Amino acid sequence: MLKISILTAFPSLYNEFIATSLIKLAQQRGCVDFSFHKFSDFCVPKEPIDEPTVGPGPGMIIKPEVVDRSLQGIFEQRGQGYVIFFSPQGAVLSQDLLKKVASDIGIMASSAASENHEQVQAQHIILVCARYEGIDARVERHYANLQISVGDYVLMGGDLPAQLFLEGLLRLVPGVVGNQSSVDFDSFAQALLDHDEFGLPVEWRGERVPEVLRSGDHGKIAAWRTENALQKTLLRRFDWFKKKASDQKLIALAKAAIPRHYVVLMHGDVLVKSGEVGTTSVTSIDLHDIARTSRTYGIEEFFAVTPLEDQQEIVKTFLEFWRSDIGKKFNQTRTESTSILTIASTFEDVITAIQKSEGVAPIVITTSAREVPGAPVIDFYDQGFIWAQQRPVLFVFGTGQGLAPRIVEASDYLLPPVKGMTKYNHLSVRSAVAIILDRWMGLNQQLSK
Repeated sequence: MLKISILTAFPSLYNEFIATSLIKLAQQRGCVDFSFHKFSDFCVPKEPIDEPTVGPGPGMIIKPEVVDRSLQGIFEQRGQGYVIFFSPQGAVLSQDLLKKVASDIGIMASSAASENHEQVQAQHIILVCARYEGIDARVERHYANLQISVGDYVLMGGDLPAQLFLEGLLRLVPGVVGNQSSVDFDSFAQALLDHDEFGLPVEWRGERVPEVLRSGDHGKIAAWRTENALQKTLLRRFDWFKKKASDQKLIALAKAAIPRHYVVLMHGDVLVKSGEVGTTSVTSIDLHDIARTSRTYGIEEFFAVTPLEDQQEIVKTFLEFWRSDIGKKFNQTRTESTSILTIASTFEDVITAIQKSEGVAPIVITTSAREVPGAPVIDFYDQGFIWAQQRPVLFVFGTGQGLAPRIVEASDYLLPPVKGMTKYNHLSVRSAVAIILDRWMGLNQQLSK
């Protein structure tokens, strides 16, 4: 049995919460046991539970000696426990964090345990729910096993966060949820959000339940659910997929599901030192490194644009070597990366080539180290917004001192400049390409801890 002690200024907020649905059933089954403790019950007569914060500024905090007496009283009544404070400064509540707490207190559920209604060893968690400006920081540092935030916003107190936490944690307690497999495949339990669910009637307001779900073919149903969940995740929470995707088959499915991406490096239509529009020289190191970066992140084709015939000949010679038998023997991976490199004379030639290949013009996204007032700006969390338009995507990078105004003006969207924590902002173009493609399409797996 899991013992849950809640220290709060307002115990009545939990009356309906613990008397409803699965939480009520969990108590009846002996899975959990609640007790509530009021801060004021541990005060001497006429002693307030709060006092003004030290230093200038408004706000009241719950007094450290009141919290101390309260927790000591709970320890005496219910035993030592895992103490959790709720604070906007805490670790953000997530499925991984819920699993960590469940593991720390020894209640991590398994399908076998739930189906057999096995009981876990009695454990105890204590939830401290602040009010006002919070609780004295010294008390939190002394007692807290964990501080939890439920998001990047501020509430009036810790009671709603405590209830959110319990709704999530209790799903992991064996015996609380009747069918544990429904927990195993929840959104955020894996790299994908959950697939769409449907009930009867078959048709509602002109929309029908997908026929495949009524086919009885379990294989086709499973494939449909995976595809549906994948599409939802890519368009709504690609940030989650980036952190959690590790299965190579799933990653391959995701790569096939998103629109194809292209990169162009402009040597023409760029600003030169005089501030005028001109042309820069092609360099082999840029071609090498950007081709390798593009290949790594699944770019369909990497274009290098120069209107100068002698520069085009240099690129052709470069490509002839790497595509020759000698080049392949010298460095096969370099041959593979340069296989996606194409030379073009103008920006319009690139657009035409992509449109011919894709059957539709690409969404053009330009990048600039300078702010461009009035341009429609997107950020590195807008993949779903872009991909939902179901058009190929072209990233445009400039050499010299940046892209000519006409190229920027021809773009559909502009990405903000890549910045560090200094005023220095002079990245090489190959570094900028690597950073931007990683932020946009890179998988940055976050390990569960």
